[in-house]
Amino acid sequence: MNKTRQNLKAIGPGIVIAATGVGAGDLIAASISGARYGSAILWAAVVGAIIKYVINENLARWQLVTGTTLLEGWIQKLPRFVTVYFLIYLLLWSFIVAGALISATGLAAHAMIPALSVELWGIIHSVIAVTIVWFGAYRHIERIMKLLIAIMFIVVVVCAAMLMPPATEILSGIFLPLLPDGSIVFVLGVIGGVGGSVTVMSYGYWIREKQWSGSAYIPQVRTDLSIAYILTGLFGLAVMIISAGLQPEVVEGSRMILAIAEHLEARVGQFGKWLFLVGFWGAVFSSMIGVWDGVPYLFTDYIYASKRTTAAISTTGYAKTPFYRVYLLYLALPPMLLLTFGKPVWMVVIYSITGAFFMPFLAVLLLYMNNRSQWLMSFRNSLTMNVLLVVSFVLFSYLLIEKTMRML
Repeated sequence: MNKTRQNLKAIGPGIVIAATGVGAGDLIAASISGARYGSAILWAAVVGAIIKYVINENLARWQLVTGTTLLEGWIQKLPRFVTVYFLIYLLLWSFIVAGALISATGLAAHAMIPALSVELWGIIHSVIAVTIVWFGAYRHIERIMKLLIAIMFIVVVVCAAMLMPPATEILSGIFLPLLPDGSIVFVLGVIGGVGGSVTVMSYGYWIREKQWSGSAYIPQVRTDLSIAYILTGLFGLAVMIISAGLQPEVVEGSRMILAIAEHLEARVGQFGKWLFLVGFWGAVFSSMIGVWDGVPYLFTDYIYASKRTTAAISTTGYAKTPFYRVYLLYLALPPMLLLTFGKPVWMVVIYSITGAFFMPFLAVLLLYMNNRSQWLMSFRNSLTMNVLLVVSFVLFSYLLIEKTMRML
């Protein structure tokens, strides 16, 4: 009992990865699906949470057993084209995701306080996020993220509870998987949306900040990630429940946030409207802080690992290096140019599409690396874990192909 209590008290990186991964893209995917199909495909949010747990557990287990981050493992053990592809993708993805997050935070704040434009609110949030990350240690980031995820989670779940359909409808939507006509694309969107893309790799750096190292921490990581993805799964379920009954074309439009808020206002009053707006703001701003804090670790690790100088500097000291801070500014400043397009919802959709390019790549590399007995020894993947990774690869590959075809 004492050991369990200590494990729960130490929870932190999982909360940060949950808050980072659940953002505007997830809310949009879940909202559209809920508006179109109600409770019929609630099970997709559960499947999405399980798949992201599997991927993150594989990533963390590699690091705890080998003592190297997954990115270091790619550089040391795989052909160079793998890491070159990753670096090019990271640079492009970072620019697009940063622009989408600046737009999304602008949308969220503008919906609550329209006195300032979407663009100006986005810029203000980006500057605040840079300040928090630049001057804050990880422990401070973790506390802020815990507060934001508490806001977004409690608020969205309370809103869903106020609109709760019969329990039998909820349970059947979760435990009796259905595929209504035309729903496959939306099912895959929900599965792919619960929990981020490249951002999952930030988890390895955050557990190092907590000084979790060695295979003895595998149970701790599994507890941490279980709580994180239970929360993200419940978040996805709640958003789908809230959106049920809306006109799909309204949810897909530029007034999406206000449409859902007005739906709540009509059902439960002004209190419900403002609850949702605050919850949406908490979701997108926590994603921004998480990306601003976590993604520069990847670039910094790539630089040091490529130079074979990781022994000279601990990854827990990366946040104070010039490479980390330059990449933080790259995330926060140049993507502001994308605000000139004036299509914040379109930016978020593009972000979700670019994210789809990464997950099949990650799943197949984890299948290869985590099954090598000479690297992971007795901690290599079980049959169940491999099956789930194969399922992940197939689902994300289909999602990638489908999204790409729709853009053409």
